Amino acid sequence: MRRPLPRYLANDLHWTLVDGVARTPEVPAAGVAWLRTWALLCLTVALALYLSCGYQCGFLRLNAWAAGAPPWVWQWLTALGDERVPFALSLLFARRYPQVFWALVVAGLAGTVFTHLGKPLFDALRPPAVLDPGTFNLIGPAVRRISFPSGHSATAGVFFGVLACYAPRPWMRAGLSLLAVLVGLSRVAVGVHWPVDVAAGLMGGVLAAWLGVRIANRWRWGALNGSRHLALVTLAVLFTVSLTYWDGGYTLATGLLRTLGMLGLGWAALAYVIGPLGRWGQKI
Repeated sequence: MRRPLPRYLANDLHWTLVDGVARTPEVPAAGVAWLRTWALLCLTVALALYLSCGYQCGFLRLNAWAAGAPPWVWQWLTALGDERVPFALSLLFARRYPQVFWALVVAGLAGTVFTHLGKPLFDALRPPAVLDPGTFNLIGPAVRRISFPSGHSATAGVFFGVLACYAPRPWMRAGLSLLAVLVGLSRVAVGVHWPVDVAAGLMGGVLAAWLGVRIANRWRWGALNGSRHLALVTLAVLFTVSLTYWDGGYTLATGLLRTLGMLGLGWAALAYVIGPLGRWGQKI
């Protein structure tokens, strides 16, 4: 005789989460050290840029260099720093690796605090508000205020930083870190951030990733409790839905964002609805 559906679904999710946490490898000491070193390098770069030639240091040169690549390349990269994208991508492994998903949530909260405190505190002007039109390459909307630190860079630092911390191989950490750096550079390429903003944003995001992994490993109530896990997944789904109809002003990345949104939603439906219902239907 089959169990009542609600009880079966709750029990199925509980044991899936327990197995998922047990399946997640221990955070390697090398991964933690990688994040600390990465954050220190970002801080060094930010200070070096600012102290050598001021807040706007390096922008025109990097922006001009980036103009040699097709605009869609930089819009695609900058789209990966959209704070909704990590929610969509996290749905691909939230059920199988709930510990990593929980670490991303905690790190994301820490990263949000970092950027949302820093931006209004400094209220720095962005390149479109300072430089004359035509003197630099602008791709997408001309955002003018709250430049420091770069939120997209912080988001990339959080997402790729958490994954890099759990990664078992150095080449994986290097590849994930490179992706985050490219996302940061894309903010200079599209003309809306100074290099100092990017370096500081990456530093804050990577530190948030380090903090998120430590807290998630110490307190696992967000990874093992089915109700809390589902609440966080529902939040991720809501953010992911918006990817299917709003591109954030970067029209060349509309297709990418919609694809990521549909991929995340489809996988979530398979993992949390279709799969469990199919297993329940097979029980006798």
